[in-house]
Amino acid sequence: MLCSVCGKQVDNRSGFCSSCGAPVASAAPRSKTNPVVIIVVAVVAVFGILAIGGIALALVTPNLSKARISAEEMAAIHSVRAICAAEVQYYTLYDRYAASLSELGPPSDGKAGPSSADLLPADLAAGVKGGYTYTLKVSPAGFMVNANPVKYGTTGRRTFFSDESLVIRANSSPQPATAASAELK
Repeated sequence: MLCSVCGKQVDNRSGFCSSCGAPVASAAPRSKTNPVVIIVVAVVAVFGILAIGGIALALVTPNLSKARISAEEMAAIHSVRAICAAEVQYYTLYDRYAASLSELGPPSDGKAGPSSADLLPADLAAGVKGGYTYTLKVSPAGFMVNANPVKYGTTGRRTFFSDESLVIRANSSPQPATAASAELK
């Protein structure tokens, strides 16, 4: 190989011309890679990335499920509080507790009254909201509210109860919470 500056024969091993000291361009032979090998490597890389993504998704999904259940339980607690507050308002207005959720709901004819006091939104007055079912019963001393998951373990892992005391109680089993269940803190 000849030096591009002085034109003398150079030794490729040092990387510089021994006469003038100019850097010598490497004349290393280019390797030719088979296109099939490139495609195979690319396909393996794509499958590797997909496998890693699938593993990551499998690890994240249970946490998303737990977060969703927790959010639905919190919404159920807020709904039980809303039902209790509506019962207190109903008692103030009509000197008795509402016997059903529909009595606390919006009126069909536009005018609020004892049969539909417009104290709860329609979905909650219907008794099913956010993965929970709600029941309201009148007792001689007041009222009782229960909130139970539509599908225990999937939409919720706790049941809730409250009454005229306005204390919310929870049970961590499929059985409905009662006045004897642990107080929610």
